[in-house]
Amino acid sequence: MKNILKSKALVWVGAVFLLVLLAALAYIYLPARGNLPDLAAPDYWPTDGWIMTPAEQQGIDSTLLAGGVRSIREKGIPIDSLMIVRNGYVVLEAYFSPYDGSFPHDLASVTKSVMTTLIGIAVDQGKLQLDQKVISFFPHRSIANLDERKKNLTVLDLVSMRNGMESDCFSGDEATLDTMRATPDWVQAALDRKMVHEPGTYFCYDSPGMHLLSAILQETTGMTALEFAQQNLFGPLGISDVVWLADPQGYTHGWGDLHLKPEDATKLGYLWLHSGTWDGQQIISASWVSNSVKAHSRSVGNEYGYGYGWWVTAFDFYALGRGGQYIHVIPSQNMIVVITAGGSDFNQVLPFLMRVLLGSRAELPANPSGQADLAAALSAVLQGSDIQLSAPLPDITKVISGQTYTCDTNPVGLTSARLEFNDPGVAGFSFRMNNQDVFWPVGLDGKYRLAADGQAQSGFWMDEQTFVLNVFDVGQLTRSLHFDGDNLEVGIPEIGLTIACQDQQP
Repeated sequence: MKNILKSKALVWVGAVFLLVLLAALAYIYLPARGNLPDLAAPDYWPTDGWIMTPAEQQGIDSTLLAGGVRSIREKGIPIDSLMIVRNGYVVLEAYFSPYDGSFPHDLASVTKSVMTTLIGIAVDQGKLQLDQKVISFFPHRSIANLDERKKNLTVLDLVSMRNGMESDCFSGDEATLDTMRATPDWVQAALDRKMVHEPGTYFCYDSPGMHLLSAILQETTGMTALEFAQQNLFGPLGISDVVWLADPQGYTHGWGDLHLKPEDATKLGYLWLHSGTWDGQQIISASWVSNSVKAHSRSVGNEYGYGYGWWVTAFDFYALGRGGQYIHVIPSQNMIVVITAGGSDFNQVLPFLMRVLLGSRAELPANPSGQADLAAALSAVLQGSDIQLSAPLPDITKVISGQTYTCDTNPVGLTSARLEFNDPGVAGFSFRMNNQDVFWPVGLDGKYRLAADGQAQSGFWMDEQTFVLNVFDVGQLTRSLHFDGDNLEVGIPEIGLTIACQDQQP
């Protein structure tokens, strides 16, 4: 059910253009020191958690932050969290209801920046080399369309998005990805594509190419990308709350679907800000970090570049994912901005971030009233007004709880569904879709519960017969479960589909 629950909206082009504008204005008004300045050693490392200080201690006006947080909510911008770290200290950690930061958020294509980081670590360890031929990692596979260009394809071509394979590239990447996922063997499908350019000569944003990196990492290390990350990246940084899905053959998704808490996503930006060093340990070589944030590829009139999984401007760099997921590193200001969102338009957030950047100083006088204003604003957006509780449970729950409903043939492949109420605070929703059994815990107290597939759910009874299921991922989606005697209707509003199911129990 995951594919139909994900928003397909792409906001990349507008976000990239505005990030370039941000970098240009920062260069005009702020002292730039290059992509990777020599920063002083931090006072502490946030392995066990970040330390927050009053914003003024880090040169930012807390009144300005409070106004920005309120504006985001008042304008209805679908942001789930916004975190700003300066000089290693948190000055803003905002969560917007219904997201409260208690469970990992889907980072979408920010995952690509993590995937290339893992390749860099493996290169540092001598597990593989950038100039190795891609087909050399798959000696037991029969690869279609194996011409000289494909034989010359290297790991470097994959990490820099210059693989030359047939793809719809930037504007059509989601369709290219769907084509791969429609096959039984995703790695094979990615490998079998025709070559349309000489590798290393043409930039094409291509998610299947990133998935090949995951397979290559597993073939060379004997660990999945998730396992390798837990040992070599997440573990040293103190990141333990992770969801990262795998394909049908067990290869971790190399292009997306990594779920982290915002505070942990910020650690990745901090690692890059400090040239791969973390608390006295070189997690990834400084040379890899430096090369990864150089523009090895250019696109759309050269306004922005692409390094090794990172988008690059002349003065900053960032990881960007579908729906407005965002890790932005601004070295000249010793600052990291992390956003998780459900389809936000970055153009709406840019004025606020620009005011923060252009108004920042080394330090500002204490501002108790501004701090109080910020605390009130953060509390207001976290509480929200859209939380609905299902208690008390209607009498119908005693009838339908645990009953399995078999569904008529439908376009999304849903074959059965079951709702259970064995706990007053958490329901269970089980379903079978596309020959896979899935279980989702569903919070009944206004809080979301995380499932193994990275989705989080809450629910409530809208009336005596209709249970509303809110599904949180990149954007919140709604499912309605309407019970009428032995019949169940499952509503999927974003595609205008109602599925009829029947209780087959005698």
